[in-house]
Amino acid sequence: MGRGKLRIYLGAAPGVGKTYAMLSEAHRRIERGTDCVVGLVEHHNRPRTVVMLHGLEVVPRRDLEYRGTTFAEMDVDAILARRPAVALVDELAHTNVPGSRNAKRWQDAEELLQAGIDVVSTVNIQHLESLGDVVETITGVRQRETVPDEVVRRADQIELVDMSPQALRRRMAHGNIYQADKVDAALSNYFRPGNLTALRELALLWTADRVDEYLRAYRGEHDIRTTWQARERIVVGLTGGPEGRTLIRRAARLAEKGAGGEVLAVYIAASDGLRTASPRELAVQRTLVEDLGGTFHHVIGDDVSDALLEFARGVNATQIVLGVSRRRSWHYVFGPGVSATVARESGPDLDVHIVTHDAAAKGRSLPIPRKARLGRSRIIWGWLTGIAGPALLTLLLNQVLPGLGLANDMLLFLTCTVAAALLGGLMPALASAAFGSLLLNYFFTSPLHRFTIADPKNVVAIAIFVGVAVSVASVVDLAARRTQQAARLRAESEILSFLAGSILRGEDSLDALLERLRETFTMDSVALLERASEVEPWTLAAAVGSHPVSRPEDADVDMPVGENLALALSGRVLPAEDRRVLGAFAAQAAVVLDRQRLVGEAEEARRLAEANRIRTALLAAVSHDLRTPLAGIKASVSSLRSDDVEWSEEDRADLLEGIEEGADRLGQLIGNLLDMSRLNTGTVVPLIRETYLDEVVPMALGGVPEDSVALDIPETLPMVAVDRGLLERAVANVVENAVKYSPAGQPVLITASALHDRLELRVVDRGPGVPDEAKGRIFEPFQRHGDAPRGAGVGLGLAVARGFTEAIGGTLAAEDTPGGGLTMVLTLPVAGQETPVAAESPASAVG
Repeated sequence: MGRGKLRIYLGAAPGVGKTYAMLSEAHRRIERGTDCVVGLVEHHNRPRTVVMLHGLEVVPRRDLEYRGTTFAEMDVDAILARRPAVALVDELAHTNVPGSRNAKRWQDAEELLQAGIDVVSTVNIQHLESLGDVVETITGVRQRETVPDEVVRRADQIELVDMSPQALRRRMAHGNIYQADKVDAALSNYFRPGNLTALRELALLWTADRVDEYLRAYRGEHDIRTTWQARERIVVGLTGGPEGRTLIRRAARLAEKGAGGEVLAVYIAASDGLRTASPRELAVQRTLVEDLGGTFHHVIGDDVSDALLEFARGVNATQIVLGVSRRRSWHYVFGPGVSATVARESGPDLDVHIVTHDAAAKGRSLPIPRKARLGRSRIIWGWLTGIAGPALLTLLLNQVLPGLGLANDMLLFLTCTVAAALLGGLMPALASAAFGSLLLNYFFTSPLHRFTIADPKNVVAIAIFVGVAVSVASVVDLAARRTQQAARLRAESEILSFLAGSILRGEDSLDALLERLRETFTMDSVALLERASEVEPWTLAAAVGSHPVSRPEDADVDMPVGENLALALSGRVLPAEDRRVLGAFAAQAAVVLDRQRLVGEAEEARRLAEANRIRTALLAAVSHDLRTPLAGIKASVSSLRSDDVEWSEEDRADLLEGIEEGADRLGQLIGNLLDMSRLNTGTVVPLIRETYLDEVVPMALGGVPEDSVALDIPETLPMVAVDRGLLERAVANVVENAVKYSPAGQPVLITASALHDRLELRVVDRGPGVPDEAKGRIFEPFQRHGDAPRGAGVGLGLAVARGFTEAIGGTLAAEDTPGGGLTMVLTLPVAGQETPVAAESPASAVG
């Protein structure tokens, strides 16, 4: 059975109509005869959405009880048993109640897809895991419910559900999204026009990138090389000269004129050995293009023009920006130059911009561009010069300039041989020497028109001519080969320099390294394969490009790195001389892979060390602090059961009171230990609800004497979006700590005030206070400040309070009380600043 298909409606913000669009799609499929059911839809009592559920089969939800509250979650087993063709699963980023089949709803959807059931789902852009920091910066709200980007990227279809900020706010004002009592708070906080515009832009850009991935895959599968101008991509050709900065800035301005424009700067290291490029200038230009939001690429190409055009078409570029050549006028006798060649061969699908700059026509240090590897045209010209040149020269000397003498004739023929060597290399030069010697013998030495030589001096002259011609051709060919070797070594040194620079800059992204390798050698895909042993199969450690191979034997080029690691490249066969640079890339890839694993192991070791420290402290706490109340309870019980003593009613009451206090103390210590354990294991999942502060704080004061606390919480404060149970536990621990250190007769003051999108709850005591250097340590587990006696607790109260406060999106900090003492400040999010989806979606709660 094949895997089902996933369709996702991606929303720019809550309320844009994702669920409505999903239900509309369900009705369309049912009209076409598709078996479609509703696995779970969160309609939030919106009338129009509720109406859309009519006529759809709804699979009953599964009721789960957690901490005395019943939650209804999607019944995955019932859907699998029903086996529909399509299942609707709303709010993909939702966190399930503990005890559910899976922790996240997207995992439920994945299970349905594995069973061959198509899934239609919804998700908001702010719930993508990679955008959490960006969304928090924009809205001030940290998203707790997220879905991995890869889950959404793997979707077979992604449809953006968009709406302008003004239209969305009108929907909000008309009561189509929230109830009337929540509209004003939502419009003035999360649904501000700036927030909605920024979220909309995020959604559009993310969707555009995803569409671009589809386009690249399609072009690769169909081998489409022409440019499709779906998005402005501007390639900047760099030579390493000072004009590069001007070209980059010009390209950035062009990109700004088109929405979503992208700048790609590329430096092509040509195999000429004569073209100079300053590594320092290239580093400056790389920094500049990255600061302007573009990317820098380094490519090796035998022909600069062809390599530049191939790169531009490979990235589906729409424009190329080049600078006016720095060559002087007379240099153009050696060729039209890169700019003119690219403009001529770009075709109708690529626009070429030739930008003037200060260094134009001022010359280069080595201006004559020669290819180290002779191209086909040069070889053809070399053969023409070597064969046709002596023939034309013979005709000229016989018809126009007869009687110059054999010595002059031989020098002229030697010139043709040298020209053939310069153009075509050794073989055309040897052919020219042989053909020229025959022509000299037949037309210019006695007896004429016969292949015999009467004068012995002429035999020596022709022999010297052939020797000199062969020597000159050999020297010229050797110089060309040395130039080629120097060019290759120069290109290799530039690549190795970039590799060394990436190490110094601390770049440890394996995918980025493999992508640079793929671009350098213009390959289709690069894969890093590893195996546990020689008898184990190969596994894919990392890969870039389309259709990476799974075995080194299937690759066009493979480079082993040790016995159990190999680099596999597909696309073309590389010459043997390229394997040296390839080996450097392979070694660097192995180092980066080891570094990533060492970082993971170091993090795991740190976590284990922290857990070991907590366990050690826990054992120390259990050995004394937990045994102390147990010992008091045991002594009181033993006394009451003793037959030797007749206890009065007052004594009996004192002993029972001691038992009760010891049990309460023991319960509090065990509760804090369990809470700390849940915080360390990450099992605290808050149930966010809107509530008033004066409904929660009084409930947290049950464990302290009534006269020890003074409460001042105005009734006009706005609601907060918190987990009531977690907030109550956090406030209780903070208040108990304050009461413990407050002098007798001076109650702890609890006040609250509103600050923009936050509420501050202050717990003020007049105790001894805490020095500034110790304010951070008092929130660490098993820390007790100053001379607190052993019976004062295990030092977990404030640690648990901070953990719970941060779990509900707040903060807990310590400040000095004016006049002496310590003030604990709990900062809590005002209702409406939290994301509406988080507020609407039932999540599991602790507390």
